[in-house]
Amino acid sequence: MELKRPIDHPTGTYPPGPAAIEKLRQSLRGDLIIPGDAVYDEARRVWNGAIDRRPALIAYCVDANDVILAVTFARAHNCLVAVRSGGHNVAGLSVCDAGIVIDLSRMKRIAVDPVSRVAHAEAGLSLGEFDTATQAYGLATTMGVNSDTGIAGLTLGGGFGKLGRKYGLTCDNLIAADVVTADGRLLRASAADHSDLFWGLRGGGGNFGIVTAFEYTLHPVGPSLLVGSVLHRYDQARKAIRFYDDFARKAPDELSVDAALVTMQSGERFFSVSACYIGPPESGKPILAPLMAFGTPLESSLGAVPYLQIQSKGDTIFPRGRRYYWKAQFLNEISDSAIDALLEAYAGAPSATSLLVFQQVGGAIARVPKSEAPYANRDALYDCFPITIWDDPVDDEANIQWARAMWSAIRPYATGGVYANNLGDEGGDRVRQAYGENYARLVALKTKYDPTNLFRLNQNIPPAAS
Repeated sequence: MELKRPIDHPTGTYPPGPAAIEKLRQSLRGDLIIPGDAVYDEARRVWNGAIDRRPALIAYCVDANDVILAVTFARAHNCLVAVRSGGHNVAGLSVCDAGIVIDLSRMKRIAVDPVSRVAHAEAGLSLGEFDTATQAYGLATTMGVNSDTGIAGLTLGGGFGKLGRKYGLTCDNLIAADVVTADGRLLRASAADHSDLFWGLRGGGGNFGIVTAFEYTLHPVGPSLLVGSVLHRYDQARKAIRFYDDFARKAPDELSVDAALVTMQSGERFFSVSACYIGPPESGKPILAPLMAFGTPLESSLGAVPYLQIQSKGDTIFPRGRRYYWKAQFLNEISDSAIDALLEAYAGAPSATSLLVFQQVGGAIARVPKSEAPYANRDALYDCFPITIWDDPVDDEANIQWARAMWSAIRPYATGGVYANNLGDEGGDRVRQAYGENYARLVALKTKYDPTNLFRLNQNIPPAAS
């Protein structure tokens, strides 16, 4: 089904002249920001403070027609296009130099149907805004762990979260999407309409168009969930990681168990485990009991926590404006030799904010056939990645090199796959590793919907050569 919207078609070539820019400004219901405007420097910022780019235009869209206008303008003037919702991509692919940023962050309408358990949500919503709206009805779907993450990028790349092992990835809960394609059409993509495009949107990233709205299946969740956490001393980390691996792989779908090597401000290192039970808190206590009883942790806690609080826990750890770098890969197990390698590599962490994260996946995620959606690494048990956080640009090299060395130390024990949403700007081979056997189908889809690669600032899948 194609959704008809009126659209003017500007003409010209790059760079667009003042008259063309002014025409776009007057046509948009939203705002057009250019260098020299008082708000320009704020408008070009993204979550990762290490990214410093200067677009020629920033188009704040307020509806799908604004997006069509911006896409049509970019195509007519051969502009480089960046698409931004939450701006949380670690590589800063939602902003560009010299081109146009098509910003959806003001598109925040959401409608929740508690009877059918469906949410219709515009692409500018953060996951915190989405969760707040759905929790008003005791409902939720899989979303990430930072409340200011945009739902759009999260969904299009797959979508991990505390509910994933029980209810699947965010993209597994997608029912339909409204998409502006490279040729300026607004399409409805679902199992019934443009089903090929719908398939590609469930993990294939922003390669095929700009999604302006999503429809999701919702599930009864909360208002509170049982959360258990333990903190083990570093000299106990080897045993604690072995236990974590065994406990996590035996966990039921209702249990999500993440872990991390962490460093305190004092420089002391620890192994931290956090578990979340998706169900009645009382039912989860016997399931978490072995985790809470293991070893002699320095700290431990077990109790019911509001779901919205769980979903915003990462906000203080990963605030906007700090400098970030990570490099991810999947593991199917954490072997003894892998533990030795990662403990040795982590010992060289450059700052107290350097982490090595284990995000548990599997469960319902693993039971979806690989061909059902572009997300291909369904058999992985952990997403493992070093995260380094710092503030001073003088420390860029030390932090980035440590993260890469950490990744290389773990590489021999990895599956070879990677989660698209945790990719930086790492090249085409790594994109292929994200999609595996689905890659060729994605190339064909890209060739159909974006043959000129207008949407290329993403984990890019180039169209086939003509």
